[in-house]
Amino acid sequence: MSEALLYEKKGHIVTLTINRPESRNPLGAAEDPENFSQAAARINADRDVRCVILTGAGQAFSAGGNIKAMREGGEGFGGPGTAIRERYRTGIHRIVRAVWGIEVPVIAAVNGPAIGLGNDVACLCDTRIAASSAIFGATFLKIGLIPGDGGAWLLPRIIGMARASELLYTGETINAETAKAWGLVSEVVPTDELMHRVHDVARKIAVQAPDVLRMTKQLLRHGMTTSFDGIMELSASMQALAHHSADHREALDAFFSKRAPVYKGE
Repeated sequence: MSEALLYEKKGHIVTLTINRPESRNPLGAAEDPENFSQAAARINADRDVRCVILTGAGQAFSAGGNIKAMREGGEGFGGPGTAIRERYRTGIHRIVRAVWGIEVPVIAAVNGPAIGLGNDVACLCDTRIAASSAIFGATFLKIGLIPGDGGAWLLPRIIGMARASELLYTGETINAETAKAWGLVSEVVPTDELMHRVHDVARKIAVQAPDVLRMTKQLLRHGMTTSFDGIMELSASMQALAHHSADHREALDAFFSKRAPVYKGE
């Protein structure tokens, strides 16, 4: 993993920081797919991790794809259409799939503009908390492109089809307060308080029993695409595992002893 994506673990919380502040944290460079894939694999393999914060360095979350590279045909944007399609599959889409595949809850700390691919990456997270300076946009049509990074699937599920259509068709951006009103973010805080608030939420998540926390995320993800009956069957199976866990017994003991539980992921 390079300096373009910083990985920091404190306690049960990992913070991933997109680290190209001088250019507003664009994504899509050759190193990015591997950086995100390695980070996601590292998180998923570390059973001590219970929550992830994803943010951007400097004053932007991510301005999206590299428009200059698109114009010059660099970073995989040149050549025939079939080659570009394959580079999306093995490049930018690996970033998207890596973030989507993180097994623990992910909070997007949106510290500034989240545009195009940057907006899609924020939408891949389980929840989003925005600084008052944040701006959101699905601006693909404004540069003659489709929403090619998962946004056509993600946005309607978060803010509804009508508002997703408005954002995509007009290419307009919205501010943090509008994003909150539309349900794109759960909270808006002053810019200088963003990371403090995000860490506060992350700590509340990180005190949960780790295995059932991961299973709960699985249920929520499956609930986006499967039937009610399918979720009920999956819930029964997962609940059976949870009832047999040492952490469940610890939670019950702590409840009746009126103390904080100490979970070991067992």
